[in-house]
Amino acid sequence: MKPLTQLEAAEQAMSLIFSKIDTQVKKNLTQILKSFHNYRLGPHHFASVSGYGHDDLGREVLDQVYAEVMGAEAALVRVQFVSGTHAIATALFGVLRPGDHMLSVAGAPYDTLEEVIGIRGEGQGSLKDFGVEYRQLELTPTGTIDWQALETSIQPQTRLVLIQRSCGYSWRPSLSIEEIGKIVDRVKAQNPNTICFVDNCYGEFIEDREPPAVGADLIAGSLIKNPGGTIVTAGGYIAGRRDLVEAAACRLTSPGIGSAGGATLDQTRLMFQGLFLAPQMVGEAMKGNHLVAHVFQGLGYPVNPLPEAPRRDVIQAVKLGSAEKLVAFCRAFQQYSPVGSYLDPMPAPMPGYDSNLVMAGGTFIDGSTSELSADGPLREPYIVFCQGGTHWTHVAIALEAAIEAVGPGP
Repeated sequence: MKPLTQLEAAEQAMSLIFSKIDTQVKKNLTQILKSFHNYRLGPHHFASVSGYGHDDLGREVLDQVYAEVMGAEAALVRVQFVSGTHAIATALFGVLRPGDHMLSVAGAPYDTLEEVIGIRGEGQGSLKDFGVEYRQLELTPTGTIDWQALETSIQPQTRLVLIQRSCGYSWRPSLSIEEIGKIVDRVKAQNPNTICFVDNCYGEFIEDREPPAVGADLIAGSLIKNPGGTIVTAGGYIAGRRDLVEAAACRLTSPGIGSAGGATLDQTRLMFQGLFLAPQMVGEAMKGNHLVAHVFQGLGYPVNPLPEAPRRDVIQAVKLGSAEKLVAFCRAFQQYSPVGSYLDPMPAPMPGYDSNLVMAGGTFIDGSTSELSADGPLREPYIVFCQGGTHWTHVAIALEAAIEAVGPGP
């Protein structure tokens, strides 16, 4: 009998995990269907309005559905959000005021938030420019939350705590819903008025509940990632406490308009359908991540998370150790992308990032990391971050090319 290839062996080894993921998909899809039924979603909700966006029945139901699915009081789902970073920034600027203090409890934030906060860049209207003070609680040497330090880190003037659910471009475990709940409990024990805000990007539908279920006051994310189901063309969402969501809406539009404005521009049906597809797409991305981890650990590379570890987002990191291997990996993924397979990814600057990036992203929607992408900053220790995947078989096809391009580890 012909011996199994590394990829075939990984597929067989992951069969039980794949089955458990399918069970999780069913739970999340059931919740979404229940919400559609509760709000009597019908074809008439797909009709769009233009201009100011007043009296858009479909948009109103979409907001209500998102709120229920996320376990929140209210939600704001809009195509006018240009990215997840925009949705997060809108939430932060909506609820923070001059003199407030913000604390990041999971170490340094994602690169694109540095200029929003004011860690990098000057004169662009960052939170720092508006008098918001920033601190961060460093992670432990193993990359986990410093629980002991968190016990005494909240001050009377700490208006908001930033909890970044996903690892971003760092080599740390992403946060589980249970861990987010522990953070909220410790924060509220010190100051019940401190807002617990979760950057929820890459984490939606990984588990069977979202951060508001464990006490988070506000969350935000992108529609061209998990909740868009790979078909939503643009947008983002904010969900949580009603007063905080409305404050963010007033930042997106203007005071006096708030959540009453924002034309959906014939995108309503896609946003409902994308949400319907989202649990399945997230499940496929999780399966692909397990495969990547299993194969590259077998080749001798450090991987995070480990092959059989529970997923906490749709990101799989592989520490390749050299710029050459990082570029080679991304080029292999690009060659097996459905769009732009003929392109050759090159390291280049990207708005919002401190380092040059190399990115394979041959996706139907530009920047849609829920489809399939591989990227990383060109800095030591040269980690590639694999994200998304509409079906795990596509990930497997791209993996075959990546294995050949990168070769065994050190």
